[in-house]
Amino acid sequence: MKLIHVGAAVIVAILLAACTQNPNTGQVETPLGGPKQTLGTLGGAGTGAFIGSQIGHGSGKLAATVIGGLLGAFVGSEIGKSLDRADQQYMAQTTQHTLETAPSGQPSAWNNPDSGHSGTVTPVRTYQAPSGEYCREFQQTVTVGGETQQAYGTACRQPDGSWKIVQG
Repeated sequence: MKLIHVGAAVIVAILLAACTQNPNTGQVETPLGGPKQTLGTLGGAGTGAFIGSQIGHGSGKLAATVIGGLLGAFVGSEIGKSLDRADQQYMAQTTQHTLETAPSGQPSAWNNPDSGHSGTVTPVRTYQAPSGEYCREFQQTVTVGGETQQAYGTACRQPDGSWKIVQG
């Protein structure tokens, strides 16, 4: 058996051994978080193990494969934690709709049921810029993996009716 297969098998076995079943949902959970983070971790581990096996030589090849796999798993996990395209689309649609229709102070929420990520958009102030376009200051929250981050920004209404973030 090639060393790359051994290294990859060791990493996958460790990750799978840490899986548990949620008694409330019946779904398998990993210590890595959601499915995107898990896939990112596994994909990174495989890629890192492959690269490590190409770099290592002789007796150091197994160590390079395992180290490459572990580094790849870490990088893949971090990437998988971030918002994916679907999350960004939910957030963008909610932001556009909220800036167009919601009165100042009224939050609008978005939620991606597939990832569990969510957030809110709250217009804070509306004003007319010296250029004549209408702008809105807003507050935004994003919750990923139970951690909520806040951001503030300003968006201005474009001639086509869309809102363009000009300061974030």
